[in-house]
Amino acid sequence: MKRYGAQLLGLAMLASAPTGAAIAEIPERGITIGVLTDLSGVYTDLTGKGSVEAARMAVEDFGGTINGKPIRILAADGQNKADVGAAIARKWIDEDKVDAIADTPNTSIALAVQEITRNTNKVLLNTGAGSTIFTNKACSPTAFQWVYDSYAMAYGTAKSVIAEGGTSWYFLTADYGFGHSLEKDASEVVNAAGGKVLGSARHPLNSSDFSSFLLQAQASGAKVIGLANAGGDFINSIKQAREFGIGGEGQRLAAMITFITDIHALGLEASKGLLLTTGFYWDMDERNRAWSERWSKRMEGRKPTMLHAGVYSAVLHYLRAAKAADSTAGDAVAAKMRELPIDDFFARNGAIRADGRMIHDMYLAQVKTPQESKGPWDYFKILRTIPAAEAFMPLSRSECPMVRK
Repeated sequence: MKRYGAQLLGLAMLASAPTGAAIAEIPERGITIGVLTDLSGVYTDLTGKGSVEAARMAVEDFGGTINGKPIRILAADGQNKADVGAAIARKWIDEDKVDAIADTPNTSIALAVQEITRNTNKVLLNTGAGSTIFTNKACSPTAFQWVYDSYAMAYGTAKSVIAEGGTSWYFLTADYGFGHSLEKDASEVVNAAGGKVLGSARHPLNSSDFSSFLLQAQASGAKVIGLANAGGDFINSIKQAREFGIGGEGQRLAAMITFITDIHALGLEASKGLLLTTGFYWDMDERNRAWSERWSKRMEGRKPTMLHAGVYSAVLHYLRAAKAADSTAGDAVAAKMRELPIDDFFARNGAIRADGRMIHDMYLAQVKTPQESKGPWDYFKILRTIPAAEAFMPLSRSECPMVRK
């Protein structure tokens, strides 16, 4: 594991065997799930150790074993490098007998892992990467996109900003697959609503200096600068935009994807008023608060992002499907995952489509002002629910071969 930069964070969780016959097709070694995450890079706050803990919680709530056989959680750092992530996935499957891989918060890693799991009949629970390519041209019968995608994020936020008069846009875009997808989907929303995209500036992943990109955006004269980046890149973009006086009257910032950890890092004064789309908010209702409180106790008082909540939801559903299918074979478990209902604190009105997209309600939110916030992590106002059928790209537009068949 060390030669791939991986860290083994989970061990087998054992409990006494229940009575009754054992599941014949689930081997004596039980089930192993690998959480391939970002433990050291730009996305570590969004996923990282919090995703590992969420997966562990799902295993514990499931019961820790499957007919007396252990369920293991392994974790590794993909370092946001496709070759590293792919090497870890191959080693896990070949040597550690991993049955499913979860998280993958980087598009290039997730694409590589999706092909590996397709060819080895394993399941991918993609809760972290957001490009729509995963459920379009690259779709796989054993892969699922669980939390969000670039269409859902762009649709919810861009549509609302345009309704408020933000008709001309310039994008500041992370120069890799997810950033490109986010810009493309947001541009389609802008154009469909009668707006205009004036241009874009693309920056490397994990940048520290956004000054030249921001000045290009400012000089464009666009009413809206759309930030098609995430994590540390998004935080640095906002901070430096404020330093240049961007984001006030006349030219506003629109966050194409924002997490509560971003707002926590920025502070409410710097981020107040931002509109955003999210699949989960810890303080939305009692179900969310109850789970988030449990997670928070493991994570030194932090609050979970939608990615952390999504890992829990996806892993728990996978385990239920494996038990129902009496198997760890990827195709058998995937088929059962499509059959079983999905209803938990995260997935409201959840269902898995033929393309592997798990649709569920999304939410339009606005960042509170310092005066509106009642304390730490009280950051969002939920403005409206975006129904599952509306939130995600229509299946009629899918390029997934499984849908065409």
